[in-house]
Parts: sequence; C-alpha cells; structure tokens
Amino acid sequence: MGRIKFKRILLKLSGEALAGKAGTGIDLPTVRRVAGELADVKKEFPDVQIAIVNGGGNLWRGETAAAAGMERAQADYIGMLGTVMNALSLADALRQLDVDTRVLTAIEMRQIAEPYIRGRAIRHLEKGRIVIFGAGTGSPYFSTDTTAALRAAEINADAIFMGKNGVDGVYDSDPRKNSSAVKYNTLTYDDILKKSLKVMDSTAGAMAKDTDMPLVVFNLNEAGNIKKAIEGQQIGTLIKGSK
Repeated sequence: MGRIKFKRILLKLSGEALAGKAGTGIDLPTVRRVAGELADVKKEFPDVQIAIVNGGGNLWRGETAAAAGMERAQADYIGMLGTVMNALSLADALRQLDVDTRVLTAIEMRQIAEPYIRGRAIRHLEKGRIVIFGAGTGSPYFSTDTTAALRAAEINADAIFMGKNGVDGVYDSDPRKNSSAVKYNTLTYDDILKKSLKVMDSTAGAMAKDTDMPLVVFNLNEAGNIKKAIEGQQIGTLIKGSK
C-alpha cells in the first residue's frame, strides 16, 4: 500500500476509447485490452477501489442527432443507452478475467444491471468489486464528463482519472493538428477556465473544482498508465483545485 497515492478512483473512459482504430462501434479486442489492464491493477493492488464512467460517443451523439432535427431530450436518452452497451461490454470482459464487476445504471433496467444507489455502489467498492456506472446521470442535457464529476463526489473518490484516446495529457492546442502544441504537466481548474482549455465541459469542471477533486488526464492507449497514475507517477496532466 505504500506505493498507492489514490485508493479510490473514478476512471472516465470516452466511448471512442472502446472503439479501437475504427473510431466507431465497440471493438472487442480494445475492450479486452482495457479490461486486462484493469485486471492487472486489481491483482497488484487489491485494496484499490475502481469505479468507471464511460461515454457513448462511439455509438451515438445526442448533440449531433439534435442538430439533425431530433428532439434533444430524446436524443440524449438514446445516448444514455449507448453508455449502457459500453458498460455491459466492459463488464463482460472483466468477468471473463475473473474480476468481480457490477454495472449500476441511472435508468432502471433490472434484467441487465442494478439501479444506481449511492450506498450500494460504495458497498460494492468496499468489497473489492469494480463498479461501472451506466446511463449517465439519468437526465438529458448532462454529459458523461458531468456524470464522472458527480459520481466521483458521491462515492468520495480520491481522484478522477480521465483516459484519453491517444492523447497523453492537456495541451494548449490540439496536438493532433498542431505539432508545436505545448503540454501542461500541472494545471488548476482556474487555469482551464482562463486558458479556455477543452478538458471537460464547464458543468463538470465547476463541480470538480467545487469538490476540490484531483483530475489526472493521460493516454489510455499506453500500457501501464492506470497503474502509474494510481502510484502518483508524473504522467499526463494533473489538474488540482488550487495552486
């Protein structure tokens, strides 16, 4: 336990992180790779408690559908179902590796997942189970970034880990478009606002700042990064509530 900096974490996965090179859909080899890394972490650090919020952008984007003419709330509800599909896929991959896992959803669908209850989620974590939160907040107009900040506060997480798809931290501009982009090792939530950095949406950022929740942004595609982040190694970008 001496090497562990964060004992209870909330891992935010983008939907695209589960899509592999195709960029859309669910790529099962990619899902198994992510599950394998989580299984390795649980094996090495059995006392570390892991909760997960995944996006659904690999399957559906509510804002895009709304812009095309669909009623926004309805479009967002469809997106929530996409996050459940991702959650169930990841849970299956974890269980095949003998990792005890529970999926809790903000919209009740008892045949396939447990309804989200805060106390139940914490109890699962205390018993060593990985908990995956599906269906966002259960309400339209809120992103899965906001869900991550909310659930992290509710379960008293020590930090939010944001696993990016091929980007190893926060830059002053998009490093995939600008080869001269400068990476930040540390930032505050105030810095994000002042510099207009696109790390998470404003609602999520405000909530994480209010709860003084550390946020580690790193490249999910680089093996071992989840373990390194738990140990507090300098990877990606660390965002703190204050200097």
